[in-house]
Amino acid sequence: MNKKTFLAKKLFTGNECLNDHAVVVENNCISEIIPIQHVAANSGPLYDIVAPAFIDIQIYGAANKLLAVYPTAEALYDLYEYCSKGGASHFVVTVATNSNEVFYASINAIKEYWNSGGRGCLGLHIEGPWISAAKKGAHLEAYIHKPSLTEVKSLLEIGKGVIKIITLAPEVCSPEIIAFIQSEGIIISAGHSNATYDEATQAFNNGIGTATHLFNAMSALQHRAPGFVGAVFNHPTVMCSIVPDGFHVDFAAIAIAKKQMGDRLFVITDAVTETKEGPYPHHLAGDKYESNGILSGSALTMIKSVKNLINGVGISLEEALKMASTYPAKAIQKNTDMGHIAIGYPANLVCLNETLEIENLISSN
Repeated sequence: MNKKTFLAKKLFTGNECLNDHAVVVENNCISEIIPIQHVAANSGPLYDIVAPAFIDIQIYGAANKLLAVYPTAEALYDLYEYCSKGGASHFVVTVATNSNEVFYASINAIKEYWNSGGRGCLGLHIEGPWISAAKKGAHLEAYIHKPSLTEVKSLLEIGKGVIKIITLAPEVCSPEIIAFIQSEGIIISAGHSNATYDEATQAFNNGIGTATHLFNAMSALQHRAPGFVGAVFNHPTVMCSIVPDGFHVDFAAIAIAKKQMGDRLFVITDAVTETKEGPYPHHLAGDKYESNGILSGSALTMIKSVKNLINGVGISLEEALKMASTYPAKAIQKNTDMGHIAIGYPANLVCLNETLEIENLISSN
């Protein structure tokens, strides 16, 4: 039996902080959570902080290999390494608005990665092309369109078991299409949307439970037109991602959103990589990326996101850790086996020192 013990001065389970506790892992599963005093001497490494490993559900590539340009298993191995160094045991690789050929190649790359034993990739997040041209951001308008049910069925058939999330504008897609996507078990995240407050609220009431990168590429909150942002703020259950790099959203705006949304707000990196080919030539501009002169992605890792939430926004350590692990797990309906440290859960742990540097990452798969 493969048994390991990890000792923590502070163990954050996703629900509470436990001082001087140990996590016992057997066959990649958490079997015990016990006080250190009940553990044999020298039974395992001691860390300042042990927490649930992070989950990044929107990231496009790493090491100069954007998946849309390099749809290969090799690109995904590089991305896994990048995510791991930032404390993320799992990720949903993302492809922005593009041609069907690029989507198909990306689907095949993920299958190849899984078949070769690749770890951590939960599947594909397709962001667009069924979005609002008025809120396209860095997405290319030439690819943006209103989908037919035939097109949607064809893509989902090819991507069956691989496509996990689709970001779309609810005002662009018919209720029939939205219902069909959801019937296939795919998470719909509303985004790149110019929906009114009423349109967005109706979409959330009809079952869309998640929205993409708060404030960015969505109709703004105004006093006579509360827009998509207002609908997110006011809805009791809808969750939304945010990019905490200080460029996509000012830290003060994140603080305001956090007060409004509480546990409905979670972190994505939205990270891209230096890219000279393809329709999105991402270039590093300081600590962010631009494409064709437009903000196109971040240079974040998940641990940098956590540090920014603490140091820039003023969020507590425990809440920042939840925003990077517990809440994204809930957003993608994986909270029964991710985002917590609990007996019976797979062992996905991030181990940190007191300055929040990554010392170890334990991943179950």
